Amino acid sequence: MKNAGILGSKKGKGGGYYLLKQPKEIAMARIIRLLDGPIALLPCVSLNYYERCDNCKDEAVCGLHDVMSRVRDASLKILENKTLKDIITKS
Repeated sequence: MKNAGILGSKKGKGGGYYLLKQPKEIAMARIIRLLDGPIALLPCVSLNYYERCDNCKDEAVCGLHDVMSRVRDASLKILENKTLKDIITKS
């Protein structure tokens, strides 16, 4: 998260990590991608980490590909519209 420009750090006594951006500016989708990688459940539907599926001959007619694309889109709709602020202020 430091290399991505979200966190900064300070060495020594009183040091540690701190946010470089306001929590309202940090989308949850970005945090998840930085920490865990793809949001998509299958590599063949990933937007940023796409890999062709070995088991599927044609993605255009694959039922699983269609379902997992919809799951990815629904997840992204939520995660791109929620920020770190939403998570830390939820009571």
